[in-house]
Amino acid sequence: MYKILEARELTTNIYLMEVEARRVAKRCQPGQFVIVRMDAEGERIPLTICDYNREKGTVTIVFQTVGAGTKKMGELKAGDSLHDFVGPLGCPSELVDEPVEELKEKSILFVAGGVGTAPVYPQVKWLQKRGVNADVIVGAKTKDLIILEEEMEAVAGNLYITTDDGSYGRSGMVTQTIKDLVEEGKHYDVCIAIGPMIMMKFVCKMTEELGIPTVVSLNPIMVDGTGMCGACRVTVGGEVKFACVDGPEFDGHKVDFDQAMKRQQLYQTMEGRALLKEQEGTTHHGGCGNCTDNN
Repeated sequence: MYKILEARELTTNIYLMEVEARRVAKRCQPGQFVIVRMDAEGERIPLTICDYNREKGTVTIVFQTVGAGTKKMGELKAGDSLHDFVGPLGCPSELVDEPVEELKEKSILFVAGGVGTAPVYPQVKWLQKRGVNADVIVGAKTKDLIILEEEMEAVAGNLYITTDDGSYGRSGMVTQTIKDLVEEGKHYDVCIAIGPMIMMKFVCKMTEELGIPTVVSLNPIMVDGTGMCGACRVTVGGEVKFACVDGPEFDGHKVDFDQAMKRQQLYQTMEGRALLKEQEGTTHHGGCGNCTDNN
């Protein structure tokens, strides 16, 4: 069992939990995720790591209540326990493997949308601890949906808040802020975008026009977290990939977002899953070992 040390609601239907999980905390890196189950019969919920403390042996997760499992999870309090807390899973951020001196020479931009702010935070914090400052754009529909503002302010080189309705910070979509910053004279060597699929799609369209290499995290399409369900199948540069075992981070300019979002909609129904299984044959599953042909 994994004890919950802190549990609080950040904003409507978005919760933060700090969980005692020493083995996970000891090995995790920014960009990775965990799989959580509340009890032996509970569903598996993949959640990107928001923060970790190796000394305390804790891992922090942030989640939004979108179904029965996460709704039940949102009712847990400090002192309660989770049945499973498995990780770290997935590949760490590419930034972790780059020499720090090379990172210091780069101008890095992060773009976070909604709950995507949570997986952006540990990457920015990791860079800041190594003397690398990064600009961060955090976007949400309204002021009330902005999360982790103080935490992000403490680690970002420059933090730009934007709301769709103009209720806080800059007005408009995150793409408009990217364009504005470049027009104001900012130059970026790389952009890391994490948020809803539709947001990442349009961020990539904008950064491609501006000539900024872009990495996206496809954690929003993960379901099982092991590749066995095939839910997070996506085409990247013409090749079939699975977000949970090959990612979750990919070259955003190579991701077929339209296909991924259409597939996401089909996967939500039994009829849709049956159709996908028929269309994709032996490549329908991901990292489960059932595949004999990845073309």
